[in-house]
Amino acid sequence: MTLLTSPFGLTPSNAAGSEFTFAPGASQFELANGMQVVVIPDRRAPVVTHMIWYKVGAADEPRGQSGIAHFLEHLMFKGTPRFPDDTYSQTISRLGGTENAFTSYDYTAYFQRIAVEHLPLMMEMEADRMKNLVLTEDVVASERNVILEERASRVDNDPTALLRESFSATLFQNHPYGDPIIGWRHEMEDLSREMALDFYARYYTPENAILVIAGDVDEETVRPLAEQFYGVLPAREGAVTDRRRPLEPEPVAERRIDMRDERIAQPVVQIAYLAPSYTLSEDPRLAPALDVLSHYLGDGSTSRLYRHFVIEQRTAAAMGAFYQGSALDHGTFYLFGYPAEGVALEDLEADLVAELNRFLEEGISEEELARAKRNLVAQTVFAQDSQSALARIFGSSLAVGEDLEDVQQWPARIGSVTVDDVMDAARLVLQPQRAVIGFQRPAVTPDTQPAAAATATPDADG
Repeated sequence: MTLLTSPFGLTPSNAAGSEFTFAPGASQFELANGMQVVVIPDRRAPVVTHMIWYKVGAADEPRGQSGIAHFLEHLMFKGTPRFPDDTYSQTISRLGGTENAFTSYDYTAYFQRIAVEHLPLMMEMEADRMKNLVLTEDVVASERNVILEERASRVDNDPTALLRESFSATLFQNHPYGDPIIGWRHEMEDLSREMALDFYARYYTPENAILVIAGDVDEETVRPLAEQFYGVLPAREGAVTDRRRPLEPEPVAERRIDMRDERIAQPVVQIAYLAPSYTLSEDPRLAPALDVLSHYLGDGSTSRLYRHFVIEQRTAAAMGAFYQGSALDHGTFYLFGYPAEGVALEDLEADLVAELNRFLEEGISEEELARAKRNLVAQTVFAQDSQSALARIFGSSLAVGEDLEDVQQWPARIGSVTVDDVMDAARLVLQPQRAVIGFQRPAVTPDTQPAAAATATPDADG
C-alpha cells in the first residue's frame, strides 16, 4: 500500500499533531499604502493564482441596498479606459488562464489562475480596475437584469435556497447576516449606478485589500511587482476600513420554520444554532472545539449521527453536521437529516434532539476525540491540496481578521482540543433557545389532504 503524503508535510502519523504547520513557506508583508500581501510558494507547476480580497461583503451594505456588494462584483468586469469593455476577460482567456469572482457576507474576491510569466499583467489589470472603473447607465441597467435573473434561477426557483434564506433571516434578527448575499428582489430592482460607485469608492481601496499570490513564486519575486503595480495606488479619501455591524442579541427562544412547496421531492429537517466564530469568540479554545464537535457528530459515514440514524436505526437516508466558524462576526452550527421513507419529519427531529441529549450526557471518549481530530485535519488538508484552495484559505481567513500564524497553526489548535473543550462547547451552543428548526417538505394539496380535513367544522366566527 502506498502511503499518501501531502506536499505540505501531512501524513497520517502527524495529522493531528502540533508539529504540523499549514503551508510553512507562506509569508506576509504590507505595502506603504496599507495593502496586505501574502505569498504562498507552490513549485509543483509553473502557474500562479493571483487573488485580490476586499474586506467588504454583503453584511457591510447600507440598509435598503441588499445585493450591492454582489452587484458591484459583476460591474467590476465592465472595463476601464485602459482595458475597456470585456478586454480584461478576453486577455486572460487568450493567455490560457481562468478567472472569476465571488461575494460572501464578509469579503469579495477576484482571482485569476495563469502561467507565472503573466503575473505582472494580472497585477497591472487588477490594480487598474481598483482605481479606474467606468460605469455607464446602460451597463448598470443591463447588469441589474442579469443579477435579477440570477436570483430567479438560483433562489426563487429553488426551494432549498429559499429555505436557506428563511433560515438566515430567522436566525439573525438584528445582524445583517440575515439578509441574502444576492439581495432581496425588491431592493435589487432599485440598485443604481450611484449606489455602485459610492460602494466602490468607499471600500475598493488598497488599504482595504489583501493580495494573495500562490504558485511558482516567492516573496523576493512578488514584492517588487506588488510595489510597482499596487504600491503606487494612493489610499482613497473617505474609504471605510472600520467594520462595525450591529451584533445579534443573546437568543431567548427557539424558532421554527415549516416550508411546504410542491417542487420539494425530498423532505429535510435542519437545525441551526447561533454560535461563536473563530474571530468573535473570546475563548480561543471554543471555535476549534466546535470544528471537532461537528466532525464527530456529523461529518461522513463514520460520524455518530450517521451511524445511529442511517446504519443502526435506518430512520434517515442521510445525516450530517457542519460548523461555519470562518466569519467576522457570528458563526453557525448546523445539523440536518433526510428521513427514510415513511418517517415523519417530526419524529426524526424528536429522535435527533434525543440523540443530542444522550451525547451531552455520555460525552465523547478520548479515543473518539483522537480519531475525530486526526480525520478532521487530514480531510481538510488533503481536500484543499491545490494552489487555488491555498490562496482561498489564507485570503478568507485574513479578510475576517485572522493573521498568517492563525492559519498556519490551525492544525495545532485542533490538536490541542480536549474532551472538556468539546463538551463545554457543545453545552454552550446546543441549547434550544439558540436554535432555529426548519422543515422542508412537499406542499399539502387537496389530493393529499387527510379525509378528516375536508369535513372539519369551521370556527364559530366563520
